[in-house]
Amino acid sequence: MAHSALIVWGGWEGHEPEQVARLFEQILLGEGFSVQVENSLDAFADEDNVFRQSLLIPIFTMSEITGAQRDPVFKAVRDLGIGIAGCHGGMCDAFRNDTEWQFMTGGQWVAHPGNDGVKYTVNIDRNNPHPITDGIPDFEVVSEQYYLHTDPGNNVLATTSFPTVGVDGPHLENRCKMPQVWTKMYGKGRVFYNALGHHADILEAEHPRELMRRGFLWAAKS
Repeated sequence: MAHSALIVWGGWEGHEPEQVARLFEQILLGEGFSVQVENSLDAFADEDNVFRQSLLIPIFTMSEITGAQRDPVFKAVRDLGIGIAGCHGGMCDAFRNDTEWQFMTGGQWVAHPGNDGVKYTVNIDRNNPHPITDGIPDFEVVSEQYYLHTDPGNNVLATTSFPTVGVDGPHLENRCKMPQVWTKMYGKGRVFYNALGHHADILEAEHPRELMRRGFLWAAKS
């Protein structure tokens, strides 16, 4: 049976949601998915259509979601094993008041010290081998470096180190390895998240794009 994916984009335009949606559509089509792309959260309210998918991809920074729009997503992932995958603010800075969304996705953005243009390294966890990160080296990014509140139950595949040299902020005495790529389960469904993706060009680079491709394939309901 062929895989199918529903991409829903919108919210804050600074994250280039339409461009990211088209990139993800291209990746999925290349893997043989049938792909539906919508720019309204009402697409999630169509329970019958949501339940037919293999994978759900929200790209919707901030904004608000109604119960009618979110509940089919929760049911699809939790009860039917339909996967959900996303990146950056489009999945883990969406619907800030919805704690169940954060429970499902595994994290919530809280800061990006230095804002855009910070040069930092994404470190693959070599002690936690996984098909999503197999063979991918540590790599540098110039973008927003996400500081997140994360679920201790996440299976963390990559981190970044805080603080970053030359970046000021109230976090400077709190040295940590911040999760940047993770998987988790929400009921029967697989969840994949990648903190990269402030702009579409970040995701077009070799390693971030490959992480997304593999993450989609891992999360999709078989």
